[in-house]
Order: sequence, then C-alpha cells, then structure tokens
Amino acid sequence: MFRLLRRIRYSLQRQKKRWMRRFDRWEVFMSDVLYDRRYDRKAKVLAACLYPLSFLFGWMVELRLFLYRHRYCCPTTLGCPVIVVGNLTVGGTGKTPVTEYIARFLHTNGRRVAILSRGYKSRREPLFSRFWRWLTHQIPRPPKIVSDGKHVYLSPADAGDEPYMLAQNLPGVSVLVDKDRVKAGQYAIRKLRADVLVLDDGMQYLPLKGHFHCTLIDKTQPLDKQYLLPRGILREPVEHIRRASCILLTKSDGRPDEAMKQRLRAHNFHAPIIECCHRPKYFIRHADGHQELLQWIIGKRVAVLSGIARPDSFEHFLTELGAQITYHQRFSDHHLFTVDDLTRFNGRAQLNPIDAVITTEKDSVRIRKDFPFTAPLYYLRIEIAIFPDSQDFEKVLYNFLPSLRSPLFPKA
Repeated sequence: MFRLLRRIRYSLQRQKKRWMRRFDRWEVFMSDVLYDRRYDRKAKVLAACLYPLSFLFGWMVELRLFLYRHRYCCPTTLGCPVIVVGNLTVGGTGKTPVTEYIARFLHTNGRRVAILSRGYKSRREPLFSRFWRWLTHQIPRPPKIVSDGKHVYLSPADAGDEPYMLAQNLPGVSVLVDKDRVKAGQYAIRKLRADVLVLDDGMQYLPLKGHFHCTLIDKTQPLDKQYLLPRGILREPVEHIRRASCILLTKSDGRPDEAMKQRLRAHNFHAPIIECCHRPKYFIRHADGHQELLQWIIGKRVAVLSGIARPDSFEHFLTELGAQITYHQRFSDHHLFTVDDLTRFNGRAQLNPIDAVITTEKDSVRIRKDFPFTAPLYYLRIEIAIFPDSQDFEKVLYNFLPSLRSPLFPKA
C-alpha cells in the first residue's frame, strides 16, 4: 500500500514538473509574439487571433481612467510625496535600476524613503487561508517587510526578485511588498516613519495618488509601432504619456532623436525628456561576491542564463563587452529556477567548452549559491547613467522636492 502511494506521489510530481516546463515554454513563446521576435506561421496565427482583443482591452483601460479622472473612483492621498516609476509597456524598460537610482538619491539627501512593490511572482498566502480570513472578517495581514533599511528579512521567493534586489542594494531604504499598495504606504508612514514613497511599476496603479510620475520609454522600442495587450506590449494607449511628470528615454545610445521627441511632445508638452542608459559596471561572482572588471570578459567563452523580458538586450551587452556566447537559454520573465532547470542548462552548456556562466543580477537572486555549475557563475551589475548633455534628472527631482538637503542645490 505504501509503495503504491509513493508511486502515485512520484508520478504526480513528475506530471507537475512536465506541466510547469510546458507552461514556461508557452510563456516564452507568448513573449516572443508580443515583442515580434517570431515570424513563423504559428506566431502569425496567434497574433492575428489576439489583435481584435486589443481593442477590447483598450476600451477597458479608457473606462478605468475615465472613472478615476471624473472622481467616480477616488484615489487615496497619504499625506506625503509619492513618486511613481512606471511605463506604458510590459517589462523590459529597466524600471528597477531607475527606482534604485531615485531611492538612493533621496536617501542620500536626507529623506526617509520607502519603496512599495507588488512583489510579482512572490510567494502568496495560501488560497484557503485568504478565503478563511475574508469569511471570518479578520484584520488584513500587514504588508511584507522585505527590509526596514537595516536588515533584509525575506528571501527572494517570499519577496520577489526585484524587491529583494532593491533591499540588498539600498541600505537605509525600506522595501515593502503588498498587492494593496495603499495599505503598504500607510504602514510605511505609520510604522517605518517614511516621508517619501517610491511606487515601483506603479503607473497603472490608480488607487494611490501619485504626485510625480517618472515614465520610462525604451528608446529601442518606439511606442508608435506597438500594439495594446494582449497582441502587443502596451498597457495603455500611447496618448496616456500625457500623465508623465518626467519622461526617461532608457537604453539610449546618446545620439539625439528629435523625431522621437517630437512624437512624445505631441502627447506631453510639459514633461522634461531625459536620456539615460543602463551602463554595465562590473561582474560579480555569485558564490562569494568577488568582483571582476568589465575587461575580464573579453575573449571569454560564456553560457548565458536569463529569465527577463528582454534577454536579447542583455546578450547584446555581453557581445559588445567582448564575450563569445557559445550557448544561451532563455526562460520567462521572473522565472523561479528549479534544480531541474539548472541541471538541464548545465548539461547543455558543457557540450561546448566555456569559461564562465553569466546571468543578470535580477536572475542571480533566484539561483542557489551552492549549485555546482560547470564553470563559475557571474552576474553583471548594471546602473543607470544620465547623459551629461541632457537635462539634469537630479535637478528635476530637487525641483519636485525642494526640501532636499543637497549640497548641489542649496536652499534659496
């Protein structure tokens, strides 16, 4: 009897893993269709089927904004400045480094900062527990405190990869995770004494009133050539860029694109347009934190492991730095790497001689440090760099928060 039960359990586990692999392959395929990275017959048929649904999605987005704009639904004001970092598209613009840049700048200049995130793909409370809490009218659970500015309390699985990475890189800054970011903001103000809230990926989160909207646009992905979800990557129509207080053109090459700026000015004539890029800083060995200069990668044969929205952009970074990519495997965005995933990657990567395995910083927090890769695992540290010939982003933030204690911008 016990042997039969063990067989059934083992069979169910194998079936679950099989379905998870199929689901992940489907996510990657859908991402390729949305980003127009595939042109085979299957991708074209799916794109044609999804195209009519984009009109329905656009109508629903317009209705929701109409309700908030005309006060049928009222956003909550928490009594402190709220900076919203977001975009019009699904992933791939580099919101997390910008959020880190803003939070570090505010903290350095004397503000008590709390970052509010929804914690995408973080471990949630079990469904039955949530249902029982609702049925018995219990007090809602407090938000997850990833970091109070002094200690990091949660794992990447519990917090989500991006909140955990922000908590690791930003000592002195609180990071909270909750789907209800109004509740998270109230907790940050009351318990953690925050006086500035930074809403990560919050442009579409309307229940909390934002005072400064920093909207990111990928310069390599012109918005006028994109479709709305579910056919494309747009969360909102391009005209909604008018809600932005500041427009950041990310992944810029530094060369001015006046045509693109004119298209943006047609929808928003008041927001400053600032160009920036995601600049590689150094490589970090995942096992022990040892740093290597960028020149270290020149001529090295590497296998690339990634689970991000734009893996082609990351691989392009490595190629430009001088790496020879012998094998790469792409998973869906925010993929939770299992031992089976890493084992299969390891087996395929070692078919070609490699000197290192390279991944992104966001992916590295979801990979066990003790996993025995064929070659040492490194991740690339990337930070935001504002181009010196564009308007000063820090001055824009200072104009929004004149109480900043900055030696660069003394009070009048």
